[in-house]
Order: sequence, then C-alpha cells, then structure tokens
Amino acid sequence: MEMACENEVMVLPCFDFCKGGVTLEEGSEEWKEMSMKVREACESYGCFILKYDEISIKGAREVIFKSMKPLFDVSEETKQQHISPKPFNTYKFKNFENLNYESFGVDDAEIENFTNLMWPQGNTPLREALECMSSKMSEISMFVLKMIMEGYGVSQNYISAVESIKSCSNIRFNKYKASANSNDYDHVTRFPHTDKKSLTFLCDDGVQGLHVLSKTGKWSEITIPQHGFVVLVGDILKAWSNGRLHAATHRVEVSGERERYSFGVFLAPKEEVIVEPHELLDDTLHPLRYRPFNYGKFLSYCASNLKDDALEVFAGL
Repeated sequence: MEMACENEVMVLPCFDFCKGGVTLEEGSEEWKEMSMKVREACESYGCFILKYDEISIKGAREVIFKSMKPLFDVSEETKQQHISPKPFNTYKFKNFENLNYESFGVDDAEIENFTNLMWPQGNTPLREALECMSSKMSEISMFVLKMIMEGYGVSQNYISAVESIKSCSNIRFNKYKASANSNDYDHVTRFPHTDKKSLTFLCDDGVQGLHVLSKTGKWSEITIPQHGFVVLVGDILKAWSNGRLHAATHRVEVSGERERYSFGVFLAPKEEVIVEPHELLDDTLHPLRYRPFNYGKFLSYCASNLKDDALEVFAGL
C-alpha cells in the first residue's frame, strides 16, 4: 500500500471506563452507550485513547519506565541471551540508515526468567510491575472485546468464545534513537505497520513519536496521556470481525538527540487457534473477506515477510 506523506491532526476518541471511580457495570445504559462508542472508534480509527485512574497501574507504569534505560544499558552479551523460538519474542537490534531500534519481546509466562536473565541478582520491583501490568491489560482487553460484541449485538453466549483471541499476552519494550548519520532536522521513521495480534495497549515516556495513518491516507501524531494508553486494533481482530474493525497502520518517528522509550502489552490467541469470522458475516453487505487461518502460521509468515498488507496476502479472498 502506498503511504501518503501529508499530515493532519487526528483527534482520537478518549474513553474512561470508570465513572466517579467506579467501573462501568456490564449491561447498564452507560455500558451500552460506551460499547457503541468503542465499536465506532475501532471501525473509524482502529484505535482510541484509554485513560485510567487505578493506583496499581500508575505505580507499575512508573517502575517500568524507570527500568527502561537500565534495561537497554545492560551488556550486549546479556541482551543477546534473550532468545525464544517464538516470533517477536527475542531481543532485537535494528540499525536502519538513520535509526537505531532496540526491542525485547517477552511472554507473560516468562517475566521472572527474563528479569533474572537481565539482572542475575533479580529485579523484584520490575517483575511485580510487569506481572501487574500484564494482568490488568488482560482484564481491560476483555472489557474492550465485550464492548465490541455489545456494539455489534453479538449474542452473549458467544462472548466466552472471544476469550480465545486474547488468551495469551506478550510484553514489548522499545527504544528508538536517531543514529549518528542523522541531524537535528531529520525525522527518522520506523517502517509503517499494523500489529499482528488482537489488541495492543501502548504507552510511552512522554517523548512524542507515534503516528497513525487515517483512512484518508494522512499521518497524524498521537499524544498518549501520562495516565493512559493508546489501544490499537490488530490484524487478528480485523480478520475476526471480517474487516469491519480497522487495524490501524502506525509508525514511530524520532528526531535529533531524543531517545524514545515505549512499552506495549499485546493480546493474542494461542498459536493453535484458527481465526475466522463468525456472526459478523452478511452475504449482501459483508461477504466473507478472509479465509480461516492458523494464528501460529500467520505469525511465522509475518516474521519473515514484514509487509503492511500481510493479512491480505496471507488470508484475504
């Protein structure tokens, strides 16, 4: 897909699932109203801003970002020891022409092993913060998915099956820095892409750089509030919804001497799950767009074919 260069101001919907400090009650009028808004945001933008007031999340976020620079400062030998047979679950360093990009992908089940590998003496505060964040994002993702189901009027007995598309979570730490080849006026970009999982919850250290591509083909910089996340629809949710939900194409752009750190929690199916549209098919208005596919095979394909249209190529009809 050809990417446009023009920029525009995109104001993403911003939601808070609490009212007066109390979480919305499922089935209430406020819940139903919010469900429609969440579904519409996922269709129109493929993402939205989610604010939170939970003290536990705020505390975990603070610990995680305090640990980011020390994490990426550990020796290259130690970082290279973080390996996994699963795609996107290892340490990666990419030196593009004008951009240095480093990342760690960690399965939620491997958090303790990961922190003990990076810090042989252990890092209990970070381990507990990561476990807290992973657990909370899993809870919130179920909230979001139930709202999407409510917005589409999908039968309640089907909601339990939706858990299959968020049964695993993966954490990713990211560091972006303009390389020595760039100058103060360069804007260096990591390639545009959609996320290959179901839902992404992303926060950053306050250094701007996230850009989202609108449906009209224009880029817009997104500001993530300090106590919030940007929630992004991934390819799996797009396929599951038969294309009704929009997977947001996004990129990161950095400039000058600034380093940008971000942290994401990615919700996904287990590798053996078959992804296919169910109740959202309509022969007239919404004919089948994607054939059923194995999630593990799709992920392996994406790991070796870094294309922004991977879902269309792999499973599109």
